[in-house]
Amino acid sequence: MIEIERKFLVVSNAFKSDALRKSHIAQGYLSAVPERTVRVRIKDEKGFLTIKGKSNKTGLSRFEWEKEILISEAKELLLLCEKGVIEKIRYEIQVGQHVFEVDEFSGENEGLLIAEIELQSESEYFEKPSWLGQEVTQDHRYYNSYLSQNPFSSW
Repeated sequence: MIEIERKFLVVSNAFKSDALRKSHIAQGYLSAVPERTVRVRIKDEKGFLTIKGKSNKTGLSRFEWEKEILISEAKELLLLCEKGVIEKIRYEIQVGQHVFEVDEFSGENEGLLIAEIELQSESEYFEKPSWLGQEVTQDHRYYNSYLSQNPFSSW
């Protein structure tokens, strides 16, 4: 249940033509403290409850537990969340042996494009597509929990 993930800014929309699928996501936080974030997510027509622990020193790894819940439960829980529900479209793009997830934010975070890649180890090699920009893995401002309370439009 350890998630190893790296985050990058995206410098163009070129990824869209290679997307395998896209999904609409709405998510909010019951708790957004770094030691334990508790997220409620609706992805298309499915609901999820996710608990994440604090990142390790490198910022690449942290505990993650996720459970699918009824969509009706997810909608009710979203009403209890802290301010700032995030809306985004997630694109999945195969690059070599890995799948990048690119989030195109809307609402108060419109204009922000972030790519994430999950790895098996912190040192695992992966291909970097031309649309991949600066790495922001260790910058807490690009965590969704931070963006929910401090939208990109206010930076």
